[in-house]
Amino acid sequence: MSQRNVERVIGRLVTDEQFRRRFEANPVQALQEVAAAGAELTDVEMRALAGLDARMVTRFADAIDPRLQKICCRAEETTDETRTH
Repeated sequence: MSQRNVERVIGRLVTDEQFRRRFEANPVQALQEVAAAGAELTDVEMRALAGLDARMVTRFADAIDPRLQKICCRAEETTDETRTH
């Protein structure tokens, strides 16, 4: 079942902008948050996920159809775009 959790984390990284930002700021803490919520990840999986290049994750996320994205609308962002990069 651990592989499924890895896939869920990767999916969340590319579709959840707010989670992706937390991951970019502190990958270990973001993954600990996921684990605390019940996702079972081995130490090897945690290290491998934490080692993902956040820039590449963002690049992949940018390629995903916006209709599949969970948008983060922060008050301090005053842009006409529905999604910031």
